Amino acid sequence: MLIAITRKISPRMRECQLTHLGRAPIDVSRAAEQHRAYEKCLEGLGCRVESLPAEPEQPDSVFVEDAAAVFDELAILARPGAESRRAEVASVGRALEPHCKLARIEAPGTLDGGDVLTVGKQVFVGLSRRTNQAGFEQVRALLPVYGYSVESVPVGRCLHLKSAVSQVAEGTLLINPAWLERRAFGDFEWIEVDPEEPFAANALLVNGAVIYPAAYARTRRRLEERGLRVVPVEVSELAKAEGGVTCCSLILKTR
Repeated sequence: MLIAITRKISPRMRECQLTHLGRAPIDVSRAAEQHRAYEKCLEGLGCRVESLPAEPEQPDSVFVEDAAAVFDELAILARPGAESRRAEVASVGRALEPHCKLARIEAPGTLDGGDVLTVGKQVFVGLSRRTNQAGFEQVRALLPVYGYSVESVPVGRCLHLKSAVSQVAEGTLLINPAWLERRAFGDFEWIEVDPEEPFAANALLVNGAVIYPAAYARTRRRLEERGLRVVPVEVSELAKAEGGVTCCSLILKTR
């Protein structure tokens, strides 16, 4: 069974950190409804959802992915690049502790989980405004003992690595080629987002299905034309906070 760790929406979500988007009004009640539907989608795909209570003083805390990078053998607690988000990590660590071994990123390293893409035993770490070289080096020191290879990828035109690339099937990645170069990732099958949907590369693969933002109909058709099962979810309010479908959960296998 898979466990999906999520967290309820903060009532201060309107005060979220923004890097690449202008601030737009967020309907917090609607965001909470969309998040509940997202959790039900995870349950429908076979996950046991463990929903953490909201952290009222942490506007971005619904985006639990940024607090850790989860692997089969351990979870690495992050040290977010936005200092205001570092208080989110402790409660995520307490939620993960019963399920897996923990390691952590130490200063001066910074790491957001949204910058970590794992495809089988290959791990790609985005060097972004939120994840630095020291954070990458710590990840690279921790994982090879478990058989992982770890490579860095420069990220400059979007918030996180997984804003521009994510896994949608075994050996297949979804990418915005205007934001990242394929050659950084080696030999995979590729699906490109529709050029009219630059934010459409963030997808969440769960038990063979792709949880995907309902807003990106053109790219969704590309996925379905490749024979992928796509489960659309409405995340319009979460997207205003630069959040995607990977950001709102940490997926791990039970021991």
